Amino acid sequence: MAKDKTVYTCNECGGTTPKWLGKCPHCNAWNTLIESVAENALPAKNRFVSLAKTAEVATLGDIDAVDMARTPTGHEELDRVLGGGMVEGGVVLIGGDPGIGKSTLLLQALDSLQRSGQNTLYVTGEESGAQVALRSRRLGLGHSQVKVLAEIQLERILATLEATRPDIAVIDSIQTVYSEQLTSAPGSVAQVRECAAHLTRAAKASGVCIVLVGHVTKEGALAGPRVLEHMVDTVLYFEGDTHSSFRLVRAIKNRFGAVNEIGVFAMTEKGLKGVSNPSAIFLSQHSEP
Repeated sequence: MAKDKTVYTCNECGGTTPKWLGKCPHCNAWNTLIESVAENALPAKNRFVSLAKTAEVATLGDIDAVDMARTPTGHEELDRVLGGGMVEGGVVLIGGDPGIGKSTLLLQALDSLQRSGQNTLYVTGEESGAQVALRSRRLGLGHSQVKVLAEIQLERILATLEATRPDIAVIDSIQTVYSEQLTSAPGSVAQVRECAAHLTRAAKASGVCIVLVGHVTKEGALAGPRVLEHMVDTVLYFEGDTHSSFRLVRAIKNRFGAVNEIGVFAMTEKGLKGVSNPSAIFLSQHSEP
């Protein structure tokens, strides 16, 4: 794309420049310029769409507050961590080490949701459709009707979401998605931040529940800018020991439920199975050192 569609903004003073420089020309700070989309690069209806409809000023006592409708995923452990299930228009970020089982759990959850009548979409950026189908057969989901899209370009993903109108969509993973409005590579801070923002706007505007899969760094934190955790409604961490078959899903942020909830899963030949009584696991191993 043309370079005039990107600008570089200084983290210190907020000044902008049309090209990257080692030193900000406004405040003379070094290495503070970050690539972002120019304000006139995107149509106003897409760039500045509000996350919520404008409402009249009202007092809290007069507002009719109702609980958010939830859609169970079919996995009790995951539903408890989510606060009861998926919420319409909600954005969930789930992070974990590579190979821990994030894609396996979400593929199982989408299949259960699809069987219950929900329209589902699995967007894979790290694997081909054939690889996802091969995994589904290993999990015993060979006849699954979950729709799969192998795509990493943000604009095409948004067009597919608008055309298919799914109830729940999984983006696996947000680090592989890129926008043509930016010249930086997929996985960069600018790309992750911009793509997550557009997907969040799409979820709020259309009512589709979007689940973003994120990688973690060596320190165990979600890769990408910290602002990514502030954009979404729910943040889950998928944890586990490579020498153990048990996995933990921990909620550290949830706008629709309680935080610090834990779901326990066991990795089996047919995928992840919920462990309803985790205490029995530790009691059975009490005699071992």
